[in-house]
Amino acid sequence: MAEMWGKFKRLIGFGDDEYYEDDDYSNESESYALETEVKPEKAQESSRITRPSRVSHSELVITVHEPLTYDESAKVVDDLRENKAVVLNFEQLEVDVKKAIFDFVSGAVYALDGKLQKVNKDIFVIAPSKVEIDGLKEELKNQGMFPW
Repeated sequence: MAEMWGKFKRLIGFGDDEYYEDDDYSNESESYALETEVKPEKAQESSRITRPSRVSHSELVITVHEPLTYDESAKVVDDLRENKAVVLNFEQLEVDVKKAIFDFVSGAVYALDGKLQKVNKDIFVIAPSKVEIDGLKEELKNQGMFPW
């Protein structure tokens, strides 16, 4: 039985190796590691993204979107990415389409560090990260768009 067990171990590679020689390689690798010099690399510039300063009221662009299909929701996000404030009107949509567009747009708002505020049941104001919604409300009120 022991002989059969030994054959099995050799078959799968765990048996005694007659040709194995230990040349004490561990000492050579340690001395090699001590001989090599490590040269410090120059620090690379970090690719840090800085946010531009706040947008003034004169530079603020406000777009109004009344999407009718889910495919039009990408235009809303494109305007948001171009640092434009968006008024999103869902009054003409069915509930399923409204939910799908809102999910897509709210995910983009989160990813772009934007702000989303509900004006009424079917109207939302979306602002990019550089625009404060409080100031945006005043701008819209001055333009006579929404009397809230």
